[in-house]
Amino acid sequence: MTTSLIDTIVPSFLSGKWLTPDNPTRITEVTDPSTGEIVARVSAEGLDIAAAVNYARDIGRKNLQELTIHERSLKVKELAMYLQEHRDELNALAHKTGANKRDNFVDVDGGISTMFTISSKGRREMPNSHVVTDGEPEVFSKDGSFIGRHIYTTIPGIAVQINAFNFPIWGMLEKFAPSFIAGVPSIVKPATPTGFVTQACVRLM
Repeated sequence: MTTSLIDTIVPSFLSGKWLTPDNPTRITEVTDPSTGEIVARVSAEGLDIAAAVNYARDIGRKNLQELTIHERSLKVKELAMYLQEHRDELNALAHKTGANKRDNFVDVDGGISTMFTISSKGRREMPNSHVVTDGEPEVFSKDGSFIGRHIYTTIPGIAVQINAFNFPIWGMLEKFAPSFIAGVPSIVKPATPTGFVTQACVRLM
């Protein structure tokens, strides 16, 4: 664990920037369960969550909507490839949560593999467009002058994750990938005991 996470508060990435609460009164010290060593200090006091939600809805969704489904899928693949190059760094950090090699294989490697799989499905099973058509055009008038067709498009909201402590990487990535491909921005609330691992993954992203 780096000294910065011990001496300062683990920062949060909100509204397009890294933020740390100013002089929080409620701080949780996270310890390595195998050694008792303090590995991170956490506080969400004073963070403007409402502003983050508005930013995700306005800026995040707008930027995602400019990309096609295949373009978003390729970005998920690129991200998975980049995280794979840094898997040893994430595994070492995850070890501070009490996780063993088998746990990390499920969490770190499993999360990255899930992104590859979801990216592939997005490009293989979905059209390279901004919408998905549902069925053939339907004729609604006798002379054929009025027709319609159902389509699926991105919902106007955001994806909010409230994640468990035991999978700080996989738990986030397996929900982030399909949401991103669907054009829906995500806000992630990791569990406090392992949130510093999630934060490290987001920083790499």
